[in-house]
Amino acid sequence: MSELFALAGRSALLTGATGALGSAVAHALVARGAMVTLAAGDADALEELGSELRRAGGAVELIARRPESEADTEAMAAAAVSAHGRLDILVTAAGLNRVGRIGELEPEEWQQVMDANVRGSWLASRSAGRRMIEQGEGGRVVLVSSTRGRLGHPAGYTAYCPSKAAVDGLTRSLACEWGAHGITVNAIGPTVFRSSLTSWMYDEQGSGRDVREAMLSRIPLGRLGEPDDMIGPLVFLLSDASRFVTGQVLYVDGGYTAG
Repeated sequence: MSELFALAGRSALLTGATGALGSAVAHALVARGAMVTLAAGDADALEELGSELRRAGGAVELIARRPESEADTEAMAAAAVSAHGRLDILVTAAGLNRVGRIGELEPEEWQQVMDANVRGSWLASRSAGRRMIEQGEGGRVVLVSSTRGRLGHPAGYTAYCPSKAAVDGLTRSLACEWGAHGITVNAIGPTVFRSSLTSWMYDEQGSGRDVREAMLSRIPLGRLGEPDDMIGPLVFLLSDASRFVTGQVLYVDGGYTAG
């Protein structure tokens, strides 16, 4: 059974590696024996993460770039192949949100969210997919979506929700396009999980208490998410355990989308 979930010897490219989710994913990939290429815009934070993983015995390549252009994602994919000989896995954890009601949000801000969440995922998938198809041995792609790709929000998410709905559509389209190559493409859709951007919601004494309680009333398991909650589902989608699963959005949300 453990062989179904093994990642040892596989080469994985991870965008947004220094975020709360990306960092958790990076540690999990190394712990499962994968060789990793980590991409992020913050060079100092990236180097710190890389040092941690190397001390843990990881085979780690770093590239301080965001998936903003084809040149960026081509460099990322090329770095993975150069460092580790191949590219088997892509996880897109890079993303952005700009909160504001439609009358307040500037078109340029809306476009920033779409570029970071949709265009970045598309470009990274394009560059990684090229290598996987050339190798001819299949691959695994997991795009990071959100429960907001399925559900609306009343307080200023007219950029974020459409962007994640587009990621869901990209997931299904790529699954259909790349199935013949043995490449599975799935998405993970988390609800709120702990990060530097959401820490205020976890503070028992802070201003986020009312917001948190409103969220918790909709989550059957009765708590908000932690980055580690994503690891089991992600390992499943990246491993042979999910070899007949593609084009799906797996919600990691404590049951939020069930009600």
